[in-house]
Order: sequence, then C-alpha cells, then structure tokens
Amino acid sequence: MNDTPGWASPGSAPSDGREPGASGPAGSDGRPGPDESADRPRQSGDAPPEPGVQWSKDQPPAGQWSAPTGTPGAGGPGQAPPPPPGPGWGAPPPGGPGGQGAWGGWGSGWGGPPPAAKPGVIPLRPLGVGELLDGAVSTMRTHWRTVLGISLTLAVLTEIAAVLIQGFVLGDADTEVLDDPSATLGELTDVMGDLLLSSAVLYGITLIGTVAATALLTTVTSRAVLGRPVTTGEAWRDARPQILKLFGLIVLLGLIAVGIAAVGALPGILVSVSAGAEVGFGLTLLGLLAAAVFAAWLLVRFSLASPTLMLEKQGIVTAMRRSARLVRGSWWRVFGIQLLAAIIAYVVAAIIVIPFTFLAAAFSGDGVTGFVSTTGGDIGWTFLIISGIGSVIGSMITFPITAGVTVLLYIDQRIRREALDLELARAAGVQGADGTGRS
Repeated sequence: MNDTPGWASPGSAPSDGREPGASGPAGSDGRPGPDESADRPRQSGDAPPEPGVQWSKDQPPAGQWSAPTGTPGAGGPGQAPPPPPGPGWGAPPPGGPGGQGAWGGWGSGWGGPPPAAKPGVIPLRPLGVGELLDGAVSTMRTHWRTVLGISLTLAVLTEIAAVLIQGFVLGDADTEVLDDPSATLGELTDVMGDLLLSSAVLYGITLIGTVAATALLTTVTSRAVLGRPVTTGEAWRDARPQILKLFGLIVLLGLIAVGIAAVGALPGILVSVSAGAEVGFGLTLLGLLAAAVFAAWLLVRFSLASPTLMLEKQGIVTAMRRSARLVRGSWWRVFGIQLLAAIIAYVVAAIIVIPFTFLAAAFSGDGVTGFVSTTGGDIGWTFLIISGIGSVIGSMITFPITAGVTVLLYIDQRIRREALDLELARAAGVQGADGTGRS
C-alpha cells in the first residue's frame, strides 16, 4: 500500500469486502486469475499490471476519480475511523486557501510566514515605496511637536537667507533685457549668468536646509521606528557632536557639484575665448548638461551619507563610502524614491505657497495683474517677505517628508543588505531574535 499521507493509489482499498491477503486459486501460468488480481491488493514486490487487466470488477464511470478526502485507509468497509490528525500531518483546516482550508499543507493552520513586527512607524522588513512615504508622514504625525519645531527653525533660517539673496542679487538683475529683441548676445549672457548664479545660490541654501533637517530629524525618525518618543532637546544632544562634520559634508558635496560643473563648462569657455562667444555658447551649454547628469548620478550615490554620518557616528569620507556601498546596485530605486518624495514635497509646497504669492502680489502695489506682467527685476521687498512667509510654512511641512524618506530609505537599504531588522527588533524589545515575533 502507498504510504504517502493524504493520497493512495486507486484500488488499494479492498473491494467486495475481501480481506487483505486473501488468496484464491492460481491460473494455469501460476499467476492469479483475472478475478483474483482485481480483488487482491498489490504488494510492494508485485509487478505492474499488464495492459488490459482491470483494477477491479466494478470500475467507476470515467472521469469521476477524485482526490481522497481523508487519510489512507479511511472509509473502507469494516475499518475503524482514522485517529485525529496530529500536529504534523492531517486533514486540512477549514476556512479557505493559504492555511485556511487548503489541502496539502505540512501542518494544520499553515498560511505562510507571520507578519513582520511593527513596533513603530514601519514594519521591520524590506519596505515598499508606499511604506516609506507612510512612515515619513506617520513620524511627523506622531512626534509633531518635535518634528515641526525643528522644521520651523530651519525653514525660517533658510528663507531669511533666500529672501536676502533674492532682494540684493536677483533684484538688481536687469531682466528687461530678456524681453528686448535688440539685446546683444553679451547682454543676454550677462543676465542669464546672474539668474543662474542666483538660482544656484537659492538651490544651495535649500539643499543646506534639507540636509540639516535630515540630520536633525534622523534621531526622531530612528526613535519613531522603534516606537519610542523623543524631544527636541534629545534630538539636539544626539546630533550636536556631528554638526561640524555634517556641515563639512554639505560643503564637500557642494564643492564636488561645482567642480563637476566647472569641468563640464571648461571646453566651451576655452572655445569662447579663442573663437568667440557665438561659437562656444552651444559647447558650454552641452558641457553643463553633461556635468549636471554626472553630478546627479554622483549625488544620488552620496544621498545616504547624511543619515549614515548621524546614526553610525562616522567621518565624512567614511559616510560617503558607506552611502555609495548602500546605493550600489539600487541606484535607480533610490533615485526614483527620492524623486517621488521631492515631487510630492514640491506639490504640497506649491499648494501652500501659491496663495501667499498672489497675496504678496496684491500688497506689492501693482496687484496680481502687475505681478503677472512684470519681470523679476521689479519684485520688491513686500512681495519677497509675504511670499517668504508662505515658503516658511511650506518648508515646515515638506522638510519632514523629504528628510523622513531619506532616513527610512537608509534603514531600508541596511535591512536589505545587512539584516538591520534583527538589530532593530532586539532594540525595540520584540519577542524573537528574527523580528517576526516568533520565539
């Protein structure tokens, strides 16, 4: 008889009430006759049946074989019912597939691995994009006093610097040249250079604010992952020893970006000096475009250096190397997630800033129509201050999103590569060393 649990060969149970082992007269060739072979159960040493020999006298109609509904030997005439299933084998539990009634499981109630533990804002396992975004928002919602206090302080400082740059640099730029069809190429180049410089400075200030927010909110997010509260004072005490290194990292990343841009623009500048601006302008623009692509690739590789520096207490160069190792092989994923977070933050900021922009235009003297028709050089201090208030509110909300996604992305990459979830589970006091709640 076949000993495979749950399945038995057709005809293995005795038919016609004949007991197993009962024998009848043999045929002329020493083998059992057709009637006997149909009723006698096959033994392990028997040869396979010859073609044309029936399994039993009474065959069921074709196409009506079905899977067994119990353990082997159950349901035969004169046999006792099988014992109740043990912990390893047995009938499938009722209720549905996946351990809820599916046949063939190794044990009763098997439905796949248990869910990962979630002591804080994220489950302790590799995360999806939605879970990263939800974790950042949950951190801001759970620890809103600490998060918004840090974000508000950084937003005010960065916006004051941005307003001063726009008022003294961008306000002096003669942007009316851009609307003058008779302007020379040199005048256009000077204005474009001023605008690019001011835009680069504004972007640098925003980058400093974002990186600083990421660093200061790293402690808050790491505690939120473990389900533990944190105050602004605790976040500051944890980040203070690494503040100088953090600004050194920011300066180094900025110098790298500027150096790449200079190398990309250098061939066009040399051609412009030797053959004229008309000849070298296109080459300069192409070089800057190539430099921007390479700088973006490099900055994504170093994008996890800030949380690495703050959480692992590493040096600047070591943190950059660690970031490059964590991002290696996942560049597109890291880039896509950070780009999505940046787009979401930009949309949220725009929803908040646009009403303040129109309000600033209404109070600036020329009204909304004047704001739409005027150039950048006509923007006054009233407009900059009122719109700056809107930017502060927008940054106060968007800083935690971008910073939280960066920190959680760092944790996710370490979970995927270094099984950080086990250490986090032990730190959070989760039962079981594997972070799943199993002992």
